[in-house]
Amino acid sequence: MGLDVQSFFTRAAGWLAEAGGAFASLVFPAPCRVCGGVLLTANRVPICQECLASFVPIPHPICSGCGRAIVSERVGEAPEILCRLCRLGVYAFTRARSYGVYEDAMVRAVVLLKYEPIVPLARWFANRLAEVFRREAESLRADLLVPVPLHRDRQRERGYNQAELIARPLASALKIHYDDRVLVRTKPRPDRRRLSLHQRWAAVRGAYAIRPGSRVDNLRVLLVDDVMTTGATLDACARALRKSGAAAVTALTVARALRIGPVAPVSVPREQGPRLERDSAKSGVGAYSEPGKG
Repeated sequence: MGLDVQSFFTRAAGWLAEAGGAFASLVFPAPCRVCGGVLLTANRVPICQECLASFVPIPHPICSGCGRAIVSERVGEAPEILCRLCRLGVYAFTRARSYGVYEDAMVRAVVLLKYEPIVPLARWFANRLAEVFRREAESLRADLLVPVPLHRDRQRERGYNQAELIARPLASALKIHYDDRVLVRTKPRPDRRRLSLHQRWAAVRGAYAIRPGSRVDNLRVLLVDDVMTTGATLDACARALRKSGAAAVTALTVARALRIGPVAPVSVPREQGPRLERDSAKSGVGAYSEPGKG
């Protein structure tokens, strides 16, 4: 009986908190942090429902490996579609998926989380990534979930890592073991805000390592980050994990930049590199200014 009474009062406290939040939103309406419109509902995520609903999912068909949208009339109904880089085996991760396209409202939402530790927004993104994971649970299954780390100087400056804010509730939702100390970034990002694609790959080459004492032998590792652009950061993290014995590495990111064409890293044979560079040049890809890791 005591437990029932306690449960009732716990639920009642929750109802009162929700009612209080709704009342506060009417008396002291807050602006949406994306569009500036008034938030009309009691929502701890500081973004209106219209903006949240405007996030664009990754258009299909996509590469079965890196998740990149494929724009080709020759794709047809092929059971497995691979982009050029995945056919060449450029990436050290086996599969990557993202929730939405990195454009418009999504850019502003991701940047907001990058510079303000808004936990409810991070949890909202984590729930969306959980949905993405469950759609492809068999190919993304993992024993360990690891956020992409910031360099210690950058984390000291910000006071937190946005990838960790997303990854922790995601690991809880998926019931996957979480460890944010497995990977460390050993090289800081260059100070310049605009980096060419070659510079982006060079900036993360060898920039990640396994923390001494951490063990990933024969584990399937799921990397989590906020944005995937060229895939260079995820590739560098995956290489560090595979070098230390990880059985496989997959990745989830909140957003994916579709207008950025990956450039060939040094691991691609020299005769293939120039061809990939020309392909990127033909697609209009150049220097890119983006606040994410890579």
